[in-house]
Amino acid sequence: MKDSQYSAKQALLYTALVSTLLLAPLFLYLIYMKNIHSVQNELLLKEKSLLIIKAMQEYNQNDEYFEYPRFKTFESGLYDEKFKPIFTLLNYEITSFTNGYHLEENNNAYLILQLPKGRYFGAKYLIIQNKLSFASVYEKIFLILFSVLILIFTLTLLFLQTFAKPFKRVNRMLDNFIKDSMHEINTPLSIININIDLYNRKNEPNKYMRRMKAATKVLSNIYDDMDYLIKHDRLDYEKINIEMSDFLKERIEYFSEVANMKEITINPHINENIQIVMNTKKLQRVIDNTISNAIKYSPEKSHIDISLYMKENKCHLSIKDYGVGIENIDEIFNRYYREDTSKGGFGLGLNIVHSIITEENIELKIDSKLREGSEFLYMFPSIFKE
Repeated sequence: MKDSQYSAKQALLYTALVSTLLLAPLFLYLIYMKNIHSVQNELLLKEKSLLIIKAMQEYNQNDEYFEYPRFKTFESGLYDEKFKPIFTLLNYEITSFTNGYHLEENNNAYLILQLPKGRYFGAKYLIIQNKLSFASVYEKIFLILFSVLILIFTLTLLFLQTFAKPFKRVNRMLDNFIKDSMHEINTPLSIININIDLYNRKNEPNKYMRRMKAATKVLSNIYDDMDYLIKHDRLDYEKINIEMSDFLKERIEYFSEVANMKEITINPHINENIQIVMNTKKLQRVIDNTISNAIKYSPEKSHIDISLYMKENKCHLSIKDYGVGIENIDEIFNRYYREDTSKGGFGLGLNIVHSIITEENIELKIDSKLREGSEFLYMFPSIFKE
């Protein structure tokens, strides 16, 4: 994962955590603001009711008729002592007939005022009603939350990037050191391999040279893993049609000397003319690390079965050993994890395999029993036959 992506991810996680913690005080603030809004609405209803009462007080009985006050967003009416309408503009059915301010669950608000008896057209009660809206309250809460989250996210991102600068510098220096070291290792390793091959051509092979050759291949596999880890985020791995049968035979041949060091026999069962679409470097890392682990965790004078076949229009690759087995299958793909530290290695191989099969949509089934062995079954998605 790139540094910028990591910083953004951590900033998002922190922002999500803070937003969760903010929900409780914001909820209390929401309740408080709704109460304030409701009180303001009650005052507004009282203000409108006073206007109606004032208009009735100013009415002169000599006038031909009384023009009852009307409002755009308010409805009102006059009622007798039994709450029967004398004159009303209300279209809303009142449910509570006690004096005072009422706010119902559907946000209908109304105010009931008791009038002096026989003074206002024989009315006993004045009821004025409106629909209370909390849209402005919710809008304000949303703006507060959104502004706080944007501020927290921005500050967190800036803090993480600033805080990470010295570590990035150290990582760059470490990457450069590893690159230079890898280059320095590759040169003598190639020289050793070439000289062993030249010696074997001129002289009879002996067990010492075979051991040296096997050791250089183990070292080369570790080198290839390190090289892949360094470059895989920077390179675009082109996919091509690969003759899987021939490719697998070549990798088995490559590891034959490593297996011979422990007198392990590799039994290939390879069907011909099977092709897949994949990058050769990625495929080599999958096969090499699986075979290398099978050899590493198998006892001396045992055997390994490697099968390649077609099933349900998918290429199946099975690598089965009869060694120590796996105790924690869920852990083996974690980087630097090793079940048996005495076997050596860095715990990188299967982590690389897992990242590749995830990227390439390759299915993997693992069948393992302690002290009986393990089988890694890979199912490749795209198959081409000639």
